[in-house]
Amino acid sequence: MAELENVLKLLLEAVEAVQKTPVPVPVPNGIGVGISNRHIHISQDDLNALFGEGYQLTPLKELSQPGQFACKEVVTICGPKGAIEKIRVLGPVRSKTQVEILAGDSFKLGVKAAARMSGDLQGTPGITIIGPKGSVQTKEGLIVAQRHIHMHPVNAEQYGVRDGQLVSIKLDGVRGGIFHNVAIRVSKDSALEFHLDTEEANAMSITSSSTVEITKQ
Repeated sequence: MAELENVLKLLLEAVEAVQKTPVPVPVPNGIGVGISNRHIHISQDDLNALFGEGYQLTPLKELSQPGQFACKEVVTICGPKGAIEKIRVLGPVRSKTQVEILAGDSFKLGVKAAARMSGDLQGTPGITIIGPKGSVQTKEGLIVAQRHIHMHPVNAEQYGVRDGQLVSIKLDGVRGGIFHNVAIRVSKDSALEFHLDTEEANAMSITSSSTVEITKQ
């Protein structure tokens, strides 16, 4: 009887050991792509000024990142040399207004915008925004979005990267190549996806069905 109990004890210990051993999660073969055109993230104060007091955004479709959505609302942005109409508003509202344009838009607007990460607005130029009920002149917030990869902490562990790290990504194909200075953005609310704008995507014939690989850390 004692021998049987010892055998059962050893079996239970073996089962517990297996249960405590973390199961490795395979690293995805490729990272999906999200391509952004010019757009605006808006504060509630500026939303009120542009669309009317107490205005609420009208969701049009969900975006790939959890909780974010494209809105029915569009605005016009104006610089010293020109204007660009139908800039899509993305929700939800933010604490500060941020306008993301393409590098080529700087020539049309007459305002030089630098590549910045979302939220890094200090020292950036302002822009005039026109809505159906009024206009706003921002003091800062006009940027060209720095290309980046959104990922969950689990993905960061898989790839061996950290939040804020700069990596390179590779794309195969006739017009494929390597993009350097791709920022890693890690958040528990993020889905794994490489984000770049339409100018960068067109340069390498990247589409929403493309996948990329991290090649350098």
